Amino acid sequence: MIILLMLIPLSLMLLAVAIGSFVWAVRKGQFDDMDTPAIDILSDDRPLPDAEHREGRGHG
Repeated sequence: MIILLMLIPLSLMLLAVAIGSFVWAVRKGQFDDMDTPAIDILSDDRPLPDAEHREGRGHG
């Protein structure tokens, strides 16, 4: 029963830290754009440097 005197304040402090971390992340813009980073990996806009050398378009 005495352990509750330690665990309840500890859990409230952890809850406050979790809420504070979430508020900090929202204010810093961590949740602004959730879709674009997942789609960016699929785009193939720029060629790899090794492919340019194999095709003879590289310098030197």
